[in-house]
Amino acid sequence: MSKFKFFEISKNKKIRYLINNTSGDISVVFLHGFKSDLEGDKPKTLYKFCKKNNIGFLALEYSGHGKSYGKFEDGTITSWTRDAKEIIKKKIHRKKLILVGSSMGGWIGLNLFSFFNKRIIAFIGIAPAPEFLERLMWNKFSKKVKKQLVKEKYYIFNHSNFEYNISYKLIKDGRKNKILNKIFKNKIYLTILHGKKDDVVPISISRKIMKVFKYAKKKLIVIKNGDHSLSKKNNLKKLTKEIGLIYHNLRPSRIVG
Repeated sequence: MSKFKFFEISKNKKIRYLINNTSGDISVVFLHGFKSDLEGDKPKTLYKFCKKNNIGFLALEYSGHGKSYGKFEDGTITSWTRDAKEIIKKKIHRKKLILVGSSMGGWIGLNLFSFFNKRIIAFIGIAPAPEFLERLMWNKFSKKVKKQLVKEKYYIFNHSNFEYNISYKLIKDGRKNKILNKIFKNKIYLTILHGKKDDVVPISISRKIMKVFKYAKKKLIVIKNGDHSLSKKNNLKKLTKEIGLIYHNLRPSRIVG
C-alpha cells in the first residue's frame, strides 16, 4: 500500500489522498461515504486492483473526514464536492474518469458531472445516496428534532451504532444539491451495486438514478445478501469485476482480478 499524501487547498487546509499515477489516460476516482475515510476495505481493494492492472487511481478524504483538515460539523455537500473537484483538477487534470461513489460518495460523484461532464466516461455507484439528507434524515425526523435543529443548529443522530452530529447548515445545503430531478444525457457506462439487505439506503434511490441517465449503458446489480457497505470479500470482488469489465470495454486489455 502506498503512503498517503496531503494536498494543500490553501493555507492550513490539507486533504489526505491516495494516488496511483500511470501513463494511461484513464483514472478510477473513489469517493467515500458519509463520515468515512480511506482506511476501509473498499479504497484499499480498489487501490491494489488498479495498481495490479496499471490503471490510474485517486481517492481522497473530504474535509472533516479521516485526517483531512477541518471539523466534520462545518462541512457540507457543496464543500465536500469542491474538495473532490480541486484535487481532480490538480492531480489528474487530463485523465478520463471512472467515478466510483459509495453511499454519499455517489452524491458527490453525481455532482462532479457539473464540472467534468465530458471527462467522465463511467459511473459506478455502491448503494449511492443522493439527496439522503432530505429523503432519509430530515423527512424522518420528528417535529421535536426538526425544531431543535432549526433552533440549536445541531442534532446528534444515531444510526446502526454510529453517532453523527448533524448541522442544520448541512441539511439546508443538501437542498441546493438536488440530483434526482435532473436529466443526464451522458452516453457513459453506468453500473450500480446495491445490497438487498441494505437498511440505510433503499434500492428505490438506485432505480431513480438509473432513470435520470437516459442514454447510458446501464446495469443495476442487486446483491442478494448484501448490506449497505458491501465491504465483504465477495462483494468487493463483484465491484472490481465490474470496474474491470468497464475498463476492458474502454481500453481492451487483460484484467487481473
